[in-house]
Amino acid sequence: MEPTPAYKAPSKREEVKKEVIRIRDLQKSFGQNHVLRGFNLTLHEGENLVVMGKSGSGKSVMIKCLVGLMEPDSGVVEVLGQDIATLEQQELDRLRSDIGFLFQGSALYDSMTVRENLEFPMRRHKEKLGQIEDTLPLVMEALENVGLGHAIDLMPAELSGGMKRRVALARALILKPRLILYDEPTSGLDPITSKEIIELMRNIQRKYGTSSLIITHDVDCARVISERILLLVDGVNYAEGSYRELSRDTDPKIEAFFKK
Repeated sequence: MEPTPAYKAPSKREEVKKEVIRIRDLQKSFGQNHVLRGFNLTLHEGENLVVMGKSGSGKSVMIKCLVGLMEPDSGVVEVLGQDIATLEQQELDRLRSDIGFLFQGSALYDSMTVRENLEFPMRRHKEKLGQIEDTLPLVMEALENVGLGHAIDLMPAELSGGMKRRVALARALILKPRLILYDEPTSGLDPITSKEIIELMRNIQRKYGTSSLIITHDVDCARVISERILLLVDGVNYAEGSYRELSRDTDPKIEAFFKK
């Protein structure tokens, strides 16, 4: 059977890698607002995939469907080999322990120290970690991975924006996830700090072999971190390819993403 025209036949490199995320024909509407109109995505093991789209294009809705926070109208969403639609709450919670999240605003708990912020997901997912009498070694390992071992007892109010993002990244790593979802990881940061965060993301991927789905508007972030880029336009994946391929494309809708 011939492959569906909307997809390119997978390369030999892709064929030997497992699918970590598989989304097919995802549709979601809110009244007459058709946000996702048949969205497709595949993320392979150990890959960095960037999704770019204008505000309101459906990126946030896609992420919520991906982790079971929102139910799609139709379509298939599989994460780490499991169909999200078929999971009971307890099964969904176990799956989420294999997913690290870096939120756009860092989302640290202001009333907790850095250590307590990192211990929070460990308390929520005791099943995965088993009986751990002393959480300090795991917390320090995660903080040292982002160069913030000295900040363990600080409060979020004492951290700069870049430091907060690093702590949030350490928290995303604390359960040693197989998959990390990055939501605008460099948003609101100055250019130097943005480069530092991007380099940390690269180092983490190399060290742990995680698979990463990165939502970003930052063209420099996409250029440095991505192995593939998917452009989301009007609720569908409009184009897909490497940064080099897409940044040279003359299609006006594609060019609009890469103009500075």
